Amino acid sequence: MLTCARTAGIQSRTTQPQIGDADGRIAEQVREHGLVMVGGLGSRASVLAFARRVMTLVPHRHSDLDVLTTICDIGRDSRRPGLAGLGTGELHAHTEGSSVPEPPRLMLLVCLRRPARGGEVFLTDGQAVHDHLAATVPEAVELLSRPGTAFYGDGGGRPSQVFTRHPGGRTSIRYRQDDLAQFSPVVGRFLPGLRAAITANQRTITLSPGQGYLIDNHRYLHARAAFSGPRLCVRALGRPLFSLQPGFRTDRAESVAAVLALAGGSSARCSPPVLDVTETPVSQMGSLSSGGDGDGRSTP
Repeated sequence: MLTCARTAGIQSRTTQPQIGDADGRIAEQVREHGLVMVGGLGSRASVLAFARRVMTLVPHRHSDLDVLTTICDIGRDSRRPGLAGLGTGELHAHTEGSSVPEPPRLMLLVCLRRPARGGEVFLTDGQAVHDHLAATVPEAVELLSRPGTAFYGDGGGRPSQVFTRHPGGRTSIRYRQDDLAQFSPVVGRFLPGLRAAITANQRTITLSPGQGYLIDNHRYLHARAAFSGPRLCVRALGRPLFSLQPGFRTDRAESVAAVLALAGGSSARCSPPVLDVTETPVSQMGSLSSGGDGDGRSTP
């Protein structure tokens, strides 16, 4: 397990709650938009409490004892395949857990300490990427949806595909572009266009301490700019405590029409509003604290 030297794992002493009416608007935003920007989470304890409000936590191979993962620079080890997120360099757009059989549906990432410079977050809606390609290069969508055209992970890779189709006109995205990703020659000529569509639909977010984002990991890709200084974030992965249909809608004619109208336009570099989760009462868990020393070592 890879952790920061200053961060110690903590054991949870709180029972898992079920989502209540107070968090209904959070669930609705995830269903509709795949993304919720959150604020008021100034300590590891408050991040853990909020995560338990909306998801059943699942461990990651680098998570600590509380099942949160500390995201910070681990030095030279970050140069190993698959560990770029634990370094200071650029992190390319990807979905979390692409090489596991069932990637986690939700991902929450919260900033506890900003770097001296850089470290901006780039978020891309996979629905917009799909619709962009469907409107401009429909053959790309067909082939990128073909099973076995992508291989994620070490040891030869896990056969998969970029887009996975589900019943009811829904689709999910699974993607990475590091040393643990390989693609069939059948789709090779479409990869530059895929990367261009991802960049064209990015939102650039600068996180302040206590701010973060909750995303549908089967819909949103995330990336990060290079940075300098002691950046510290914590991440939670899990299954939603609210109903969430597979993937995202891909049968909306108005969405494709909008993409056609914007084809060739500038990147979507606007910051969505931040929902201060401390404004929402927390059933069974008390109020969330926005205090703490911010070093990731607070306890619930």
